[in-house]
Amino acid sequence: METELVKLEFPEGYNIILGMSHFIKTVEDIHEALTEKVPDIKFGLAFCEASGPRLIRKTGTDPELIDIAVKNAEKIAAGHSFIIILKDTFPIAVLNDLKKVEEICTIYCATGNPVEVIIAKSDQGRGIMGVIDGGSSLGVENEEQIAERKEFLRKIGYKS
Repeated sequence: METELVKLEFPEGYNIILGMSHFIKTVEDIHEALTEKVPDIKFGLAFCEASGPRLIRKTGTDPELIDIAVKNAEKIAAGHSFIIILKDTFPIAVLNDLKKVEEICTIYCATGNPVEVIIAKSDQGRGIMGVIDGGSSLGVENEEQIAERKEFLRKIGYKS
């Protein structure tokens, strides 16, 4: 077995969700889950098919985001993995809805940070071992930073 580190590429300010599923029906079910939750959502989805014709299946509401998702899926090319590229929507708005999609097995990350995907390669194919999401911790928050965090969450409407 060999390992490879794949750096995902998406514009600053966009967010991604990377996961694993088990069936081609995933493409339509994720599309429906996202658009039912956020009707005007801008997203691109690419799904790596691991059996049959082994194509990268795609959908979305924005051609640019679909292209970005496909380019990243081509680099990952692992199992029944999927990647969603979001613009103007944070993953927190749709994560619970995605977790209810019956085909989804795992969500590796949901982030706007730089992401590296750790890939294992064997004679059979490729698989995702894990992800590196953002950078390493630089310290522990102090009382002032705790207050800033709490104020920020209330300012953007995530806490009351």
